[in-house]
Amino acid sequence: MPGTTTTPMKATGVAKQSASKKVARTANTKKPAPSKTAKAVAKKTAPTLLSGGNPQIPKGYGDAPVQAYIDAMPGWKRDVWRRLDILIEKTIPGVRKAVKWNSPLYGAPGDEGWFLGVHCYTRYIKVSFFRGASLKPMPPGESKMAHVRYLDIHEDEPVDEARFATWLKQASKLPGEKM
Repeated sequence: MPGTTTTPMKATGVAKQSASKKVARTANTKKPAPSKTAKAVAKKTAPTLLSGGNPQIPKGYGDAPVQAYIDAMPGWKRDVWRRLDILIEKTIPGVRKAVKWNSPLYGAPGDEGWFLGVHCYTRYIKVSFFRGASLKPMPPGESKMAHVRYLDIHEDEPVDEARFATWLKQASKLPGEKM
């Protein structure tokens, strides 16, 4: 055909080939998407902190979920509660542990109930003695429930570990709260 050339066709074909090679190279250099297991591992290593900094830990029984809770506690609270967890184990041999409702619970051996619970807040740790009104002396924090008493632990206030151990011994001998 007069007046037509094949050059534009060839040029178009070359351009299409170059573009497809470029796409193939780009596709090969992209990083693979993380697998679901990698995402699950990442989630396990960094638990969610709920309002006030309370760690979100799945329900579980035994020492492992409680240790996971302690490891996830923010800042100074982690060190304080780790020390008190060790004190609880020394004071009450065979103490039962669990995490329910994102809070560690402690129970006396041989009792189905719980005598103590822990919860993180923004500025303090709240320790709940479920039969605290029966302890001598009573823990200082009042509750809406007549038999419950609280101990609020603040960063700048040292914990009287001797008194805490006394409360632990007394509380572990009382009937536990069934939950």
